[in-house]
Amino acid sequence: QVELVESGGGSVQAGGSLRLSCKASGSAYSPHIYCIHWFRQAPGKERESVAVIYNGGGSTRYADAVKGRFTISQDNANEAQYLEMRGLTPEDTATYYCAARTPAWTCGTSASPADYRYWGQGTQVNVSS
Repeated sequence: QVELVESGGGSVQAGGSLRLSCKASGSAYSPHIYCIHWFRQAPGKERESVAVIYNGGGSTRYADAVKGRFTISQDNANEAQYLEMRGLTPEDTATYYCAARTPAWTCGTSASPADYRYWGQGTQVNVSS
């Protein structure tokens, strides 16, 4: 079993920053077995990939819409992943989710939400203009 809990969402003005956290736990979880992918879903839109970290934290990939503004990182000791978001715009308003799958190397080629078995409850990010 793998459990994921997101935190760090909130309301900011355009240009502001937030740091989201995803804490993983459960008897089956290990950062060497599972990889974490961040998704987001805005009202009326499909859930989309935002950023992913895999290969034990050695590889990252970002959606074009967030490149240069978002940074994903991993703390293996604390079994946590972080999404540092800077230069936020109203278009970033969404519920942000972290999701996990195994094997750990597969997140880099799996950007579809359907590919992920474990999900957190989501954390809301609101960016006002």
